[in-house]
Amino acid sequence: MSVVPVTSVDLDGAEVSWFAALCSDDYEFLGVPDGRLRSSWDHCSSLVQTAERNGFRNVLCPSSYQVGQDTLSFVAGCAPITQNINFLAAIRCGEMQPVMLARTVATLDHMLKGRLTLNVISSDFPGEVAESAFRYKRSHEVVEILRQAWTRDEIEYSGDIYQISKLSADPARPYQKNGGPLLYFGGYSPDALELCGAQCDVYLMWPEPREMLEKRMRDVHARAEAHGRTLDYGLRVHMIVRDTEAEAREYADHIASKLDDEYGKLIRDRAHDSISLGVSHQARARELADKFGYVEPNLWTGVGRARSGCGAALVGSVDQVLTKLEDYRKMGIRAFILSGYPHHDEAEIFGTKVMPHLNTVSLPHVYGRVPAETPATPLGNGPRR
Repeated sequence: MSVVPVTSVDLDGAEVSWFAALCSDDYEFLGVPDGRLRSSWDHCSSLVQTAERNGFRNVLCPSSYQVGQDTLSFVAGCAPITQNINFLAAIRCGEMQPVMLARTVATLDHMLKGRLTLNVISSDFPGEVAESAFRYKRSHEVVEILRQAWTRDEIEYSGDIYQISKLSADPARPYQKNGGPLLYFGGYSPDALELCGAQCDVYLMWPEPREMLEKRMRDVHARAEAHGRTLDYGLRVHMIVRDTEAEAREYADHIASKLDDEYGKLIRDRAHDSISLGVSHQARARELADKFGYVEPNLWTGVGRARSGCGAALVGSVDQVLTKLEDYRKMGIRAFILSGYPHHDEAEIFGTKVMPHLNTVSLPHVYGRVPAETPATPLGNGPRR
């Protein structure tokens, strides 16, 4: 029997989130650009409002240098047009000087009244090709400085990359008083697992066969346990849900029907994570799939032909998708970041057909998971709804 990692606290439910396609990753047909769905303030803010109206608890706002909009500016603009939904904003560690980033995040947190979470990214910058160990070292130091800025009166830091001497942390005080926003993180290399185990709160995975997900969870749990910490786990996956499995599979074939594989490869290759270990695992899942693209029942790898990163979708009837999500939850997965093509239409379909059957929660911020030396004293959910 598989060993399922222990999560932070018992929750009778899961955090179910949607996706704001800031990086022009929205199509009617995979890999076929559509001007109506191009990344813009109007289009992407409407996706956020659609997700909120359908009861999603959080919305992932990704980051890219090639296409789309600035993530933190976008999130700031969404603050006055939303009421309940949280924002999972991607931050690329090192893009901003860490203390300035801490202040920016704190300002956003106040604008959102605590509805802010962060997705920590360690990718290269434009024109940069850095060693993996350096990138994760940089991210490690950035997160340590953020934690100081959010929890101490003064920042005092001496690292290999950043040195900060006796700087007041007052401008960087976030709205959330329990250690600042939750930190979500995804990565597959040993350096990535070490960073997450030592510093972050929620380990995000891309869809793979169940046994591979279980192994990944055990590996990162071991790294967190070595630091005296406990993590939550999340899954980023696309969705195609219909009344019957046949209808869902037919729609999967429909959205892939105009995909040119050469253009799909161009889309994948232009992404900063195109050579990452995680992307190679998604490619391996496609290689293991059957002739229809299914690597296990209801898990279709066809999306990965047209995008880097998360490359598979749950495809099935309402009951099949609910069963699959419940199986993941029993494994210890507590957060689901979902998307579909086109994103607005699929948010409405999932919201109508599946959300009424789910018990959704926001992940609690249990202070003591970060930093490791802080006593584990639960402070509850704070302002999150």
